[in-house]
Amino acid sequence: MIDQALLDRVQKQSWFHKYPRGWPFLLFVIASITTAVSVMAIERADRKTREVELDRNLTEIASALQRRVTENIALLRAGAALFATQQEVTGHQFSEFADDLQGDGKLYGSLGMGWAPLVPAEGLADFEDAIHDAGRPDFLTYPYPRHDAEYTTPIVFLQPSTAKNRRAIGYDMFSEPVRRAAMQKAMKLGRPVASGKVHLVQDKSDPDAAGFLIYMPVETNEGGRQHVKGFVYSPFRADNFLNSAGELYRNNRIEVSIYDGHVGRDTLLAEQQAEGVTGSTMERRIDVGNHSWVVQVSDKKGSVLSALSRITLFFGALASLMVMAIGRLITKRAAEDRRVLEWLTNQASIRNSLTRELNHRVKNTLANVLSIAALTRRRAKNIDDFTESLTARIRALSATHDLLSQSDWRHAAIGDIVRSELAPYMGGHESHVEMSGPDIKLAPNDAMSLGLAIHELATNAAKYGALSTIEGRIHIHWVLLSAELAEIHWREEGGPPVVEPDKRGFGRDLIEKIVAHELKSDVDLQFNPGGVECCLKVPVRAAREFALRAEKDAKDLLS
Repeated sequence: MIDQALLDRVQKQSWFHKYPRGWPFLLFVIASITTAVSVMAIERADRKTREVELDRNLTEIASALQRRVTENIALLRAGAALFATQQEVTGHQFSEFADDLQGDGKLYGSLGMGWAPLVPAEGLADFEDAIHDAGRPDFLTYPYPRHDAEYTTPIVFLQPSTAKNRRAIGYDMFSEPVRRAAMQKAMKLGRPVASGKVHLVQDKSDPDAAGFLIYMPVETNEGGRQHVKGFVYSPFRADNFLNSAGELYRNNRIEVSIYDGHVGRDTLLAEQQAEGVTGSTMERRIDVGNHSWVVQVSDKKGSVLSALSRITLFFGALASLMVMAIGRLITKRAAEDRRVLEWLTNQASIRNSLTRELNHRVKNTLANVLSIAALTRRRAKNIDDFTESLTARIRALSATHDLLSQSDWRHAAIGDIVRSELAPYMGGHESHVEMSGPDIKLAPNDAMSLGLAIHELATNAAKYGALSTIEGRIHIHWVLLSAELAEIHWREEGGPPVVEPDKRGFGRDLIEKIVAHELKSDVDLQFNPGGVECCLKVPVRAAREFALRAEKDAKDLLS
């Protein structure tokens, strides 16, 4: 018989066989999706943290830029306050003042400090003659103002006197639109004003360099009227200015860009790049000397994923592969179990066919026995009576034989034997029979002998005892006396009064001689007035192959 546990397990796993390769892949996909969702959650949390940190850095950078501008404006205000009180700004005076405030001119990220007087265009020639007379015969304003120009602002002094700064001496800043707009706004507001993006004269050799200037108007009072006589200014190379501001904040892998007015490649003033992968980007508009800048910062990461995400992804991928491998092993095992089950089913089919054939042959043998017994009239009143009795007994053997066939001739339970033999007499009146006892299995020969005994008792009860009346009852109880011995007790009640027969019949001999001999135990059969009682003991032995009794033993028992 196929192992039921194996059959149940294979049946539960039968769904694996439909998609033997699909299920491991599905498990891999599920594990991979779980890993991906985990990585996404980690990256989202990391991005939020970086955005908070980036916002803090943006505030620090904007504050640093404004602080540098404020520091330079403070120097320009000081210069404007001084020169406003002077009738004329001399070279020695300006140089001494600039050296005291700025030293080498690189303080706070500027290229220095300069002086550019506001000169009417028609008085430019007289202005140049005065400078020539003061000992600077090489001074020349350029580009020369057009005929419709109203003012000029040639650079007269610019400290420190470096080679690049000397290149700017004489340059008319009023001739350039961006510078002119800043100076006009400064004159209108009376405050320092930063220009837009310009290309400094100092950076003539570097056409891609961007710069800006901060102008502070110098006002004087002549005749009770305030007028601007010139500008104290500072030129700035944007990259140098940003680097100077970088000293005031922590640059933790932050990319910084400064734009003039709005974000665009043509308005980019300066940028600080950092290595890594660009993350979140933020921007903020700040006021620089009454001029608008846009500061843009970008977070830089060492890689696309954070360290925690990479670890999660690695172990998640490893777990996904392990799950797929385990799933593959399970489906492979299920396929092997299925093949084993099919083989066992095939073997069971063959064995069942052989068992049915054997059962058929045994029944044919019993039919031959019935034919032979029909010719014998020993211990019978007539031939018909003997034939009927012997036929019933052999059919009882056949019933027990069927029980043994169901278990492949290994064993038969006492309860099943009793029910099988009493079944023809109950006829829907099961309440007439009371059976109880534990599950005790007998060897084939012992089961056949017990079946004959129960059949004889049932036949006698149906003819003369408890089963012959409606009120009659039969009590059958069996117990296990020891590991090797069981006892069956038969008791009738409610039937006609019982009188022990004078003549011994075949049924009594069968129970007290044949059955007792086969079971190797005495049988206690009593004909009490209230009903027949029978107590017999049955050995509980290991299952063995059933063998018919030897001819010699049969003759001895029947004599």
